[in-house]
Parts: sequence; C-alpha cells; structure tokens
Amino acid sequence: MARQNMFEFYAAVCREHEIQINPYIIQVLKDTTETDRSVTLKLTGNNRLTNVQRLSDDDVRALSECLRNNHSVSAGLDVRYNNITDEGVGHLVGLLQEDGSALRSLDLMFNNIQRDGAEVLAKSLQCNSTLLSLRLSGNKIGNRGAMHLAGVLQVNSTLKELQLADCDLDTQSVIAFAIVLKSNRALVSVDISRPLLFSHQEECAVHFSEMLVVNSSLVELHLGKMGMTNTGMERLTEGLRLNHSLRYLDLRCNRVTRDGVRLLAELLKQNQTLEIVDLSSNRIEDEGAGYLSEAIAWPGCALREWVQHTQTNRIRTTSVLHQAVCQQQQHQVGGSAVSGSGSDSQHYSEPPLHLGEPPGGVCLSGLQRADRQRPPASGADRCQRVRGGRSGVSRGALPQFEEKLLQHKRLRYKHILHLRHVNRPADRLHPAATR
Repeated sequence: MARQNMFEFYAAVCREHEIQINPYIIQVLKDTTETDRSVTLKLTGNNRLTNVQRLSDDDVRALSECLRNNHSVSAGLDVRYNNITDEGVGHLVGLLQEDGSALRSLDLMFNNIQRDGAEVLAKSLQCNSTLLSLRLSGNKIGNRGAMHLAGVLQVNSTLKELQLADCDLDTQSVIAFAIVLKSNRALVSVDISRPLLFSHQEECAVHFSEMLVVNSSLVELHLGKMGMTNTGMERLTEGLRLNHSLRYLDLRCNRVTRDGVRLLAELLKQNQTLEIVDLSSNRIEDEGAGYLSEAIAWPGCALREWVQHTQTNRIRTTSVLHQAVCQQQQHQVGGSAVSGSGSDSQHYSEPPLHLGEPPGGVCLSGLQRADRQRPPASGADRCQRVRGGRSGVSRGALPQFEEKLLQHKRLRYKHILHLRHVNRPADRLHPAATR
C-alpha cells in the first residue's frame, strides 16, 4: 500500500467492517502522509485546538489494521485520553506481535484499560524486541494487571521507559517491580507514582533501596504520592549511597520533613550523579531548606535542579537559597563552572542533558519534560526560578542579580533552583493525614 493512500485504506477498512469513519483519524492520516520519514501518529483525545472525536474500540480496530499494512508509522503511536478499553488493546497488540514490527513508542495514558488489557499487553511484550516506551498512567489495571507487567520485565530486554502512575497498584505489585529491577538492565525510566498503599511500615522504600544498590541502568525514578515519611527517606538514602546511575529522583507529594531532608542533604554532598530532586509538596520547613542549601553550595554536589515550593513546604526565608546558588556558581559543578577572577573569568558549559533518547525521536526523559512543562516565574509568592547569570555573582551583588533575573526570563545557564506552588501548607491538612 502506498503511503499516499493510507487514509483511503482506512476508509476502505471502515466500509468493510461497517464502522463509522472517524473524521479526526482521516485528518491526522492525511497530515501524516505529507512527510517521507518515520513519524509518531498522534491521535490524542484532549486536543483543544481541533474538533476531536475520541477514539473507540471500533476506531482502534480499523486503525490497527491500517497500520499493519503500512510500516511508515514506526516512531510511535500516541492515543492517550481516548475511550479505549481492553477490547481495543486486543486490536493494538497485533502491531506488537507481527513479524517486522517497527513500533517504538505506545502511549495509552488515561484510557479505560483494566486488568485484562494489561495482561494482553504483557503477553505481547514477551516476543517483542522493538518497543522502547510504554505509558499506561491513569488506567486502572490494578494489582493483578501490574503483576503481569512486572513478570514480563524478566523476559523483555528492550523496553526502556515504563509509566504506571495512578494505576491503582498496591504493595505487592510495587514490591514486585522493585525486585524485577534488580535484574533488569534495560529500563531507564520508571514511574509508579500514586499507588494504593495502606501500610505504614515503608516496605516499598526498603525494597527500592535494595534495588538501587545493585541496579546500574536506572536513570529516572518517580516515587511521588507514596506516603513516604522520614523513615522511608532514611532507607532510600542508604541505597542511593551505593548507586552511581540515578540522575532524576521524584519524591513530590510525600510526608518528608526536615529530618528526612537532612539525610538527603548529607547524601547529596557525596553523590556525584544525582542531578534533579523533586521535593514539592513535602514539609521541609526553614531548617530543611537550610540543609539543602548547604548541600547545594557543597563543592562536590552535582545537583542541577531542586524542585520544591516555599508555601507547601512552609519555608519562610528564601535568601539562604539565593546564597546557595551563588556559591554553587563558584565551583566547577554540573553543567557550568567559573574559573579565574575579575575580568579574566572564563565560563564553561556542557550541552543540554538528554537521557535515553533512542533513534527516531522517542523522548524517554523527564529532564526534558520538566523543562517544557515548568511554569514561568511571576512574583515572590508564586514559583521562583533562580539561575546563574553569564558572569560570576557574589553575595554582595545579590540585589542586582535578582533585578537582572526578573528582566531576563530566558537565561541559558543550567543551574536551577525551582520553587513550585503545588499544594497547601501542612498545618491545614486533616489530622488523619498527618498520623
């Protein structure tokens, strides 16, 4: 089938199976045929710029049959925010099971996929050697569906990114993923945020700490909304001390206080790989901010970005944060360093950070997504972004530096201290949530 006739072939399949033609699919297929290279077919159901008719299982049936006869869409298939159920997944897995499959990325986030759909996907991944990214966040696959996916990771050696946030995982399946990651050497990015955990014994943190000791391939780990306390942070830092690969750690919306941050700050002084830590919507307070500021200014700290918010973490003083960033500029850390003094100072910078991006343009890194989704700075009571300027900044020049920062919003220097407004203060939480 010629590429120029792909949308005509889709219409023919719809007529053959008596399926109503989806005009949104027709328009996207017409736009796709204008290029001569492999592309990602984007059929997202939350596109507000065009009139979108969300995909149903029948639409997926016709689309998958069309794509099986055309291998031009080899970079990926993006069908998030649609009405795809387990039946629709049964049609899509044909793209993964056929010989010569070229699909590298499959995005099914926020559909209506449940346990049976996850089981079908897991079986298809046993014999697939091309898929690099699978995103299932927002689908209620539950514990049994997650166990099927954890089991297939023992066999599959090509998948690099797996997103299972808000999938109703429980303690058993979360621990299963931690155990599998001890032997899996392919996964680079894992997101299991917001599981349904009812235990207060921090079993998940213990198992992930043991995993980090032996895993040497994982670069990005998302553990947000897990109810982690200082005890869990203590266990996690024990594993991070012996880990030399993790660069992005997401701990947002947990219950970490200043004591847990003190343990993390001591780790950051010694860890040479961890570059981004998300601590937004925790309870670190002024003392916790002081611990982190001391770690940021430490000569051996590799931290490039720290995400948190002054109000949700009950931080009342931000001047110490500015001082830490200015001190960090004077050391050769991460992406930039300043050497010499006065007018003889020289600046060195590294190229932008890109993790796990395979050929074909499939982005696997939250480091890049964070740069695109970060809100703009606007005022002292909202998010603030502190970056180093083009020239060295001393403590005495802080007022001038802040004034220049407000005038120039697009600075290229990569040392970032990002304070985001995400949640409400801890003193407004229900007493049952603080136990």
